[in-house]
Amino acid sequence: MDIRIICVGKLKEKFYLDAAGEYLKRLKAFGQCEIIELNEIPREKNPSPASIDAALKREAAEIMEKVQRPCTMVAMCVEGKQIDSPQVAELLDKCAMSGAPRMCFVIGGSDGLHPSVKQAADLRLSMSKMTFPHHLARVMLLEQIYRGFMIRTGTKYHK
Repeated sequence: MDIRIICVGKLKEKFYLDAAGEYLKRLKAFGQCEIIELNEIPREKNPSPASIDAALKREAAEIMEKVQRPCTMVAMCVEGKQIDSPQVAELLDKCAMSGAPRMCFVIGGSDGLHPSVKQAADLRLSMSKMTFPHHLARVMLLEQIYRGFMIRTGTKYHK
């Protein structure tokens, strides 16, 4: 299986880098998993809604250039559907059994994702009703993908 995670913003903190690196290492057993980091478009100090929308639109264009179709594209956004870990495993199964076993997850920057990216997605997922830093969301997503694979293989990791 081929998994691509497109992230707006770059990890800088060592603890996030270490955690993401650990899950990427573990995921190698299940196929290719790559992280593509895009630069967040700089914002003014107090940006207007129009300025934020323009920046999100520019980020959206860069995101969509990195999405490799055919794939199952998943936009990570607060208004998305909430699923549990066994359902993540089912999502991985469904994609693996499809004619295009490639998944592309998209995580926006501090202002989220442009509506055009959400509309282009096959699925919109939310991790929680709570708000998390987008850097932490990356680590959480990697862990859930790993957990999903472990559920599929029937190991005790999920317990």
